[in-house]
Amino acid sequence: MSVLDRSELQASPLADLHAIADQLGLEGFRRLRKAELIDAILGEPSGGASGDVELGSAAATTTEEGEEETPAAGEEAPAGDGPGRRMSSRGRRSRRGTARDADQRPARRRPAAGEGRSAGAERPAREEEPAGEDRSVEGVVELLGNGSAFLRVHPPEASDEDVYISAAQVRRCELVSGDRVSGPLRTPRRSERYPSLVRVQSINGAPAGEVSEGVRYEERPVSYPSERLVLGGADATLQAIEWLTPFGCGSRVVIAGPARAGKTEILRRLLDALCGREGLEVTLVLCGVRPEELAEWGEGPVTPAVALSFAASADAQSQAVERAVETATRTAARGGDALVLIDTLDGLHPHAARKVLAAARNLRDGGSLTILATATRPFGGESTVIALDPALAGAGGPPLDLAASGTLRAELLVGEEGAAAIAKARASALAQG
Repeated sequence: MSVLDRSELQASPLADLHAIADQLGLEGFRRLRKAELIDAILGEPSGGASGDVELGSAAATTTEEGEEETPAAGEEAPAGDGPGRRMSSRGRRSRRGTARDADQRPARRRPAAGEGRSAGAERPAREEEPAGEDRSVEGVVELLGNGSAFLRVHPPEASDEDVYISAAQVRRCELVSGDRVSGPLRTPRRSERYPSLVRVQSINGAPAGEVSEGVRYEERPVSYPSERLVLGGADATLQAIEWLTPFGCGSRVVIAGPARAGKTEILRRLLDALCGREGLEVTLVLCGVRPEELAEWGEGPVTPAVALSFAASADAQSQAVERAVETATRTAARGGDALVLIDTLDGLHPHAARKVLAAARNLRDGGSLTILATATRPFGGESTVIALDPALAGAGGPPLDLAASGTLRAELLVGEEGAAAIAKARASALAQG
């Protein structure tokens, strides 16, 4: 059973509240204002005190599936969307799913005139829908780019036996790719190809409630980064970055500089140096870049989790980046080390860019999330700034502008002697400037 309180209902889109009311059999719910509708769902008179309501599996499934099912533009809708369901304005925004599953999702069919759900009347398709939970399933989670997931019954390969997991359940249970999950499923409705997970019962052998309970990620105690990420290799630019602007697990790093300063190239070299590290989960996010760059990045060692050109709106870019970072925070909360590389933050709303950077942290009682991002200028709050000078880049040497670069508490990463060497080098650069 899933329990929703008033605060959760108030934060839900109206379309989700309509879905819950329909499953509860409330008559005339579409004529109610949002506050009145919440009272009706809670079974209280209008204006009553707050309380909880227990929803059966059908209502819980609709609530979870009805929240933010957002296929990318041009993609087919994921399994779990019924023929009469409306999407919120947030749900109609473009988001990208994995290419492997794009051709496996049934197309959304618009209801004909008079076919939509009305108060007091059930749509004909519902008579053919099986009710209840007929069996349980266990498999491995594979997250999609739009926040939902599939439960792979025969991992790692996809099959027709796989089970769809809504984005709401992924967030609620803080699922990450590789989690082994079990729970009851609902057989597909007429418009669906895949069965849907009704609820998550266990995660990696432990009850789901125990795994998802605890202090929120944003409220957990943090420390300055103290474990340096070693880059290695003979690349002179990477060597300069490693010793003059060091960063570690949990750092917030911005590679800053004007156009054509080499920010993207530096990020690409950092990706090559850091990908494949044991115990480090690497995510690549591209937004606001040139279409040609999308193709170049796609040929690299890491497949982009998000790939949007500069034609995408600031809203679309902000949402895509925040979703990728949210997935990485779940890895850190479980005790793992995550690294997200972003090219670029320039197309995001400034507040969204700062929110993304603020997600990076070194958890005292968990793992870490490191963010490496390119931008025209720092946003504030970075623990490491790697500033580039186009003039130095043209000269063929490391394009580092030491006067504008720096690392907070560098001694935790390179020791007192290393920090003193950095201070001396920066002082010399300032004197020459």
